[in-house]
Amino acid sequence: MTTRPTQAQPSELITVTPMVKYKGFKKEQLKIVSAVPEDRDILGRVLPLLTTPQFAEMPSDRQVVVSRVVESYERKLSSTQPELADYVLSGHELVEFKNLEDRDVLRYVFYRYKYNKFPEQQWLDDFPPCVQIEPSSICNYRCVMCYQVDTSFSSKHSGYMGSMSLELFKTLIDQLEGHVEAITLASRGEPLLNKEIGSMLEHCGGKFLGLKVNTNASTLNEKLCHALLSSDIQTLVFSIDAADRETYEAIRVRGKFDRVMKNMELFQAVKEKHYPDSRMTTRISGVKINDSQDMEAMKKTWASFADMVAFTNYIPWHDSYRNAVNDIEPPCTDLWRRMFVWQDGTVNPCDYDYKSILSKWNANDMGLSDIWISPEYNELRRLHLDKMRSKLEPCRRCIAV
Repeated sequence: MTTRPTQAQPSELITVTPMVKYKGFKKEQLKIVSAVPEDRDILGRVLPLLTTPQFAEMPSDRQVVVSRVVESYERKLSSTQPELADYVLSGHELVEFKNLEDRDVLRYVFYRYKYNKFPEQQWLDDFPPCVQIEPSSICNYRCVMCYQVDTSFSSKHSGYMGSMSLELFKTLIDQLEGHVEAITLASRGEPLLNKEIGSMLEHCGGKFLGLKVNTNASTLNEKLCHALLSSDIQTLVFSIDAADRETYEAIRVRGKFDRVMKNMELFQAVKEKHYPDSRMTTRISGVKINDSQDMEAMKKTWASFADMVAFTNYIPWHDSYRNAVNDIEPPCTDLWRRMFVWQDGTVNPCDYDYKSILSKWNANDMGLSDIWISPEYNELRRLHLDKMRSKLEPCRRCIAV
């Protein structure tokens, strides 16, 4: 089922009308899916670990999750009807799992189950499955589909622009270590504009299984290439939307196609020369806003620089507070999936609300776990569960579920 809200388009380049997609599964949608060779391999690695001290020392709630995943694989391999809470790895997870050392296997299984199933089932843990930390809200681009085009947000005097201090960043990371695996360094701005980004990455070393950084690649130099490649980043995403100069520079206003191409060539050269055994996954990811963005052309231009090339679905962030009010009722799964921490410590449930209307919290004053399970956060969840998104701004204008 989809809903097509009516709204004005701020740029003639944006011809895609975003469609709401309902995530999760219903019992009547569960089907028996044929096993693939990787399923038996994964079960073969996980099962022996259930008799080790590593499993015995896991918290009981994590043991239950790992056991549930084992049962999911056993049902799949025996062609038995899956249950609603079942989960098996798929897609990019298969590549990540293959690269894991044995000591990280059980952590990874719990992490991926929590990231995918907890939001779907609206289960709440003491920490979110994912935390997005914003090293900088400043961006040197004004992409047509981004909230940076809102000058009341992105102007120097708006009060929203700035970079996170290394002290605050370290405080956040130290709280999250051991509790959260998915950490993304990116949100409303370009993270590499923070002059402390190298020290930030260094402080994350060895702490997370899902550390990710998003960048527009415009400021890459040899020093930054080394900082990225020598770090513990698992996934590095280059935000690039087009295969040709004209389309790229029309979408990514203030961006220069030739400069980005040169920077990507530099990154590749540094990687091949100094980090040939790097396990970092690299991805070229663009936002699909019109039909002129051709995937085959994207692959032809950019595939040699990354492990994956993909488009993400367009969501109208650029006009969050003026988009048409819609009648969407299902709760937003991000209320159970992720938390955003802005550069000044402001904590917000999502980045569609880029001006933090929903926020009641600051990480300088409260611990992240206390915020995640706070009465105010739970009240947001209750309103969504009770089909009362229409009472919340800007939830009533958002298409995410």
